[in-house]
Amino acid sequence: MRTADRVDSALYYKRRFVTAMTQPIHIGNQTASSATYARAPFDFALKYGFDAFEWFSDKKGHQGWHEADFDAGTRADIRETGMRHNIFYSVHAPWQANPLHPDGVLPLYTSVDFAHDIGAKIVNLHLYMDKGPHEFVKVLLPVIHYATSKNVRISIENTPHTSPEDFNQTFAAFKATNEVSGKNVGMCLDIGHANITDSTRFDYIKYIDQLSADVPIIHLHVHENYGDHDSHLTLFTGPSGQNDAGIRAFIERLKRRKYEGAMIMEQWPHDATQLLVARARLRMLMDVHG
Repeated sequence: MRTADRVDSALYYKRRFVTAMTQPIHIGNQTASSATYARAPFDFALKYGFDAFEWFSDKKGHQGWHEADFDAGTRADIRETGMRHNIFYSVHAPWQANPLHPDGVLPLYTSVDFAHDIGAKIVNLHLYMDKGPHEFVKVLLPVIHYATSKNVRISIENTPHTSPEDFNQTFAAFKATNEVSGKNVGMCLDIGHANITDSTRFDYIKYIDQLSADVPIIHLHVHENYGDHDSHLTLFTGPSGQNDAGIRAFIERLKRRKYEGAMIMEQWPHDATQLLVARARLRMLMDVHG
């Protein structure tokens, strides 16, 4: 498909979906340090009517952005824009936000404050199992309580190094505290990472199926790869471009779990219209499985 045709198709889908506010699964993209300017992915999302967007504090040199770059006025403007366009915001905490490290806790509080200021529903961080599930839960609980007071949920993302059993144990540990529930904390399922985890390599559906029903999935990162490395390919530009059976099975699993939330496409491809084509095909498949 030519780029011009993709854009024409994208404008059609913008008109079709921008008013479809009853759709329980929002689809959006994410900031990227590779963008020519910090707000380029956000401007793209606004132009084409995406109903979700994730702010990832990932500044590298003069590219990308950091929460400290946005003053109160800018945050208020982002919040008002999100409300006007009915965008589901989420915030991805910086890579340094590891609560097991003394200097990794403050970035989480900073991200929660930023999320509150812009009206984001979720702050996302990675699961770290260096000291086991109970220690991770122990150090994260104060952050979760703080986030709850700000009307923000915490999502915990699987990395290529964390297995389904790691999540089963972690959320069993959360449950044992009797302090939090799925209303406060849940999992961010990253299907690209699941596809290169050793125990489920080439099979992210197996990863999903090994998750306990007690693990609440509240956020999604969607990208793909060939099982070799974390290449963050736009959906339908990798294996699913030839065979979308995995995506269909993924959507069926979401339906079973009654998932409501956002799907974040974690990439900023050179040809950004790939994101529009991916959204269109996801919507089509969700309609088929609805």
